[in-house]
Amino acid sequence: MDERSEQSFPDHFIAQRIRKDQQQGKHGGAVVTRFPPEPNGFLHLGHAKSICLNFGMAEAFAGRCNLRMDDTNPAKESSVYADAIERDVTWLGFSYGDHPRHASDYFERLFECAVTLIERGLAYVDSQDQEAIRAQRGTLIEPGTESPYRSRSVEENLALFQAMRAGDFEDGAHVLRAKIDMGSPNLNLRDPVIYRIRRLAHQRTGDSWCIYPMYDYTHCLSDAFEGITHSLCTLEFEDHRPLYDWVLDQFSWDVRPEQIEFSRLELEYTVLSKRHLNALVTEGHVAGWDDPRMPTLAGLRRRGVPPQALRDFCGRVGITKSDGTVEMALLERCIRDALESAPRALAVLHPLPVELLNYPQEREEWFDAPLHPKAPEGAQRRIPFSRHLFIERDDFMETPPKKYKRLSPGEAVRLRHGYVIRCERFDVGADGAPSKLYCTVDLESRAGGATAEQKVKGVIHWVSAAHALPAEVRLYDRLFTDPDPSGVKTEGGFRDVLNPDSLEVCAARLEPALGALAPGEVVQFERLGYFCPDPDSTEASRRFNRTITLRDTWGGK
Repeated sequence: MDERSEQSFPDHFIAQRIRKDQQQGKHGGAVVTRFPPEPNGFLHLGHAKSICLNFGMAEAFAGRCNLRMDDTNPAKESSVYADAIERDVTWLGFSYGDHPRHASDYFERLFECAVTLIERGLAYVDSQDQEAIRAQRGTLIEPGTESPYRSRSVEENLALFQAMRAGDFEDGAHVLRAKIDMGSPNLNLRDPVIYRIRRLAHQRTGDSWCIYPMYDYTHCLSDAFEGITHSLCTLEFEDHRPLYDWVLDQFSWDVRPEQIEFSRLELEYTVLSKRHLNALVTEGHVAGWDDPRMPTLAGLRRRGVPPQALRDFCGRVGITKSDGTVEMALLERCIRDALESAPRALAVLHPLPVELLNYPQEREEWFDAPLHPKAPEGAQRRIPFSRHLFIERDDFMETPPKKYKRLSPGEAVRLRHGYVIRCERFDVGADGAPSKLYCTVDLESRAGGATAEQKVKGVIHWVSAAHALPAEVRLYDRLFTDPDPSGVKTEGGFRDVLNPDSLEVCAARLEPALGALAPGEVVQFERLGYFCPDPDSTEASRRFNRTITLRDTWGGK
């Protein structure tokens, strides 16, 4: 393990375990991990934690991490999801070598292992339906009941299993079960199903197979085939470890994997269940798996969240054996920290027109402003100024409260990077709200003259109406109003706490330099937050997504 990695990676219990194994020469000192997602949906923040752990451990201990698709259920999987998984892992900054691996790469070897189990009397073909098998499984306090087919001969089981592979039976006619112990206190050892008939084409193997192995059988053997030394998974698989070990114990291995469990990620105001995320998509509550309100890596990327923010977040969350819920504020802090160096720009989300009465109609100026306030002598940008401006509607109030520091009748403010203006009068629209302001400008105020107008306390942002770029700006907020949407006990569950204000669309006006911003580039709209162009944005249909606000607006933090 190199010195840099040891110093930079947290010293949690898994790192301690791997370090001890390596020091003792276990597995010849090798460290091989894997990240094994099912290609049946897009990856989310919980997967990011597992990715950072598995690839991070391999990096820290000079090992290797495999990306392996657990593609054993063609009913729910697709190459679209597999491609998205590859893209997400690469985006996070990790390398899985020349190509990803797939459980389907091992279908023939898995079948051969199943045949070996049958030959040793450790597996049998059960001809009962799912309901009967489930009823015989027993409970946590009652043992299971043996199948009437458990005593089939090895020859009969082999013949039936070969016929299952040949496609001689319909779905559900038979399954292959491991013969372990129907009286075990661990339900996972009560003759679990390891193969089922599923007459569906597979996205990689086509129609070559009509029987597919189950996860608990496939996963441990795939680990062994690949020489995985440390199989890291979340706590819900702790009860499955005895089955993982039982299957591996039936064969000889040069490297025998060990399963180690850690707590999964739970985050406030979020659901991290593929079933729930799929429901959000299929029921139309969001615009797709990459909707910026989704906790998927694709959605976060589209929102403009940089990968280093997620890696920082996963590092701060830590690796433990105790379940707990992480505050949303931690994720938001990591995003803000990662974006602090983003360039600045002016934008008005809810435009209110302003006319400067004493500014010449044909006059036009260009002001220099720093791209970042901490580097005022560094890179500059050019901001146009003219007689007609837009300011934010919230920056004007007809009857302001005490200590109000923005624009109101008879009062003055400074325009960010520009002059001081004073409101003389305003028009009112049909809705009773101010529709246009008429102001005067102190043309000496930008140069630093000692006029009274320069002593104003407020500074607001603005854009020149003649030069501003129109854009659709989408303000995304938390998707749920309850911090534990998965725990809601109403009939609709998490659906009943969807945030009706999770998306606001604004007809905004932007500083002209933003027209050159590429998708994925994040900029801070001064006073408003961080934003980035949407991947679907075009010059004719310019769209921006809000990445995050400048501060936590939930709870006044």
